Amino acid sequence: MTPAHDRFAAALRALPLVAILRGLPPHEAQPVGTALAATGWMLIEVPLNSPQPLRSIEALADACPQALVGAGTVLDAAQVREVHAAGGRMVVSPNFDAAVVRETARLGMVSLPGVLTPCEAFAALAAGASGLKLFPAEMVPPAAVKALRAVLEADTLLFPVGGITPANMAAYRAAGASGFGIGSALYRSGLPAAEVRENAMKFIAAYAGTIRT
Repeated sequence: MTPAHDRFAAALRALPLVAILRGLPPHEAQPVGTALAATGWMLIEVPLNSPQPLRSIEALADACPQALVGAGTVLDAAQVREVHAAGGRMVVSPNFDAAVVRETARLGMVSLPGVLTPCEAFAALAAGASGLKLFPAEMVPPAAVKALRAVLEADTLLFPVGGITPANMAAYRAAGASGFGIGSALYRSGLPAAEVRENAMKFIAAYAGTIRT
């Protein structure tokens, strides 16, 4: 286990929710990151199609040293190296690319590639993925998650992403989801940090509710 994987494991035990801060500008990184960390939210990604994403990743890594910060929409191995140089230690992709997963693993980072089919899921795990991003979740309903869970190793991490709200988390949890990636329902560019914190608390409450049921 690398330090990044140790931090990932600790974050999963506390709150297995990944904040997807698409569109985050660098000047919002510190206040938004601090607001999330204050709620106990420790998994944060900045998609690389955001403005100056590497600057935001660097700012988040500095402001939230206890969190596991990384990048989303990572499409090639060169971008993996850029994220690592900026202080990111988690790589999330919308697709499965073996070269991206292998480079992420080589650098000791957490790898969460996007998959939609069992074929992609098994290939990603064989390449060294830390877990699987089920994307888009609108095309992977809870019944499909349950079917996929039945053929994977029991400890495989599954994170539905896309269209996740406090209202539909319980059904995915019951089907075997390990956690979730949360995007626009949590953060949109320009949203004040205080509102991001309020949204975060709603998701935390919903996740806690699904654990109790």
